[in-house]
Amino acid sequence: MEPAPTLSIVTLFLNADIVVKGVLILLLLASVWSWAVIIDKLWRLGRISRSARAHELRAAAARSPEELWAGEARERDPAGQVLVAGFRESAAEVPPSAETAGERRERVERAMRLALNGEMRRLEARLPFLATLGSAAPFIGLFGTVWGIMRSFAGIAAANNTSLAVVAPGIAEALFATAMGLAAAIPAVVAYNKCTVELGRFAGRMQGLIGRSGGLLARAAGA
Repeated sequence: MEPAPTLSIVTLFLNADIVVKGVLILLLLASVWSWAVIIDKLWRLGRISRSARAHELRAAAARSPEELWAGEARERDPAGQVLVAGFRESAAEVPPSAETAGERRERVERAMRLALNGEMRRLEARLPFLATLGSAAPFIGLFGTVWGIMRSFAGIAAANNTSLAVVAPGIAEALFATAMGLAAAIPAVVAYNKCTVELGRFAGRMQGLIGRSGGLLARAAGA
């Protein structure tokens, strides 16, 4: 009896068709890049969440703009930038008779919301790649599988031999592409959902921070 062929990952890749190899390399590169994006996003989300919590505690305890400002000039995190936008707007030269207290507060909060929108766009950068990879990777892998199976059937027809020893390597090479597609897609989908939820929570917390800070900054503008 002939020894059974080795079906290691390296052997499957080396024996695969050039098209299947291209699919596998593409999925591998996409997976590596997605993990880089995932690690970066999770680290950033953890950092901005801790920073937002510190700003919330400061805003809750502040009784004057000076207390709210403490340390803001040095902050480069998204929550700090939103508050800085509010401080700058509150310091704008507007005659007291030109607007009511409510209009002043709306102007300050509008500037903070605009800054928040800009920070959210920056935080959402590269997230569409995870969504695209999560939806496209299984189909890319499936394409490699279909191509590999077609090649295996062609080889079976040429060899006129349907024994399992002949069929198994080609089928395994083809299915390896599907496995790679799922391995790239699953972490991307999970991470995308996680990051989207965390960004939504952060945006909600920032809306609360804007509401608490807007009144204090508006009073300072009218002082």
